[in-house]
Amino acid sequence: MSTSKKIKIGLITSKGGHLFQLSQLKPWWRSYERFWVTFRGLDSRSILTNETVHYAHYPESRNLKNFLKNLILAYQILKRNKPDLLISCGAGIAPPFFYIAKIMSIKTIFIEPYDFIKYPSLSGKLVYPIADLFLVQHQIQQKHYPKSKYLGSII
Repeated sequence: MSTSKKIKIGLITSKGGHLFQLSQLKPWWRSYERFWVTFRGLDSRSILTNETVHYAHYPESRNLKNFLKNLILAYQILKRNKPDLLISCGAGIAPPFFYIAKIMSIKTIFIEPYDFIKYPSLSGKLVYPIADLFLVQHQIQQKHYPKSKYLGSII
């Protein structure tokens, strides 16, 4: 009998383009036990059919009330699901989950969104100091995040 532990991941993302970018990593994440945290919407329902999904409080970007609600939600979801790793490409849903993950010693990977070339995303700036791995999709993004790793485009 094998005693190896299967890795469990949490995919944390806003709906829309962020969700689409993480969905493009399906060849990678489909082999892991996983759950998603996102927002209700037509795109999240259609892209995440047959996936375990938790819905966060929206709007999340620059909304202090929902940020605090999502901090509490992050604690509840992470405590219940016990992931080994969180991965996100934003947006405002990433920081509350990454900060709670840091407290709970859960590894994190953040992928700076593809469309933030001239300036860093707010979510990226907030999670960069605590992310275990920070990936960028354009080499020019490394000027904002000197310790990042260049991933190349995922879309």
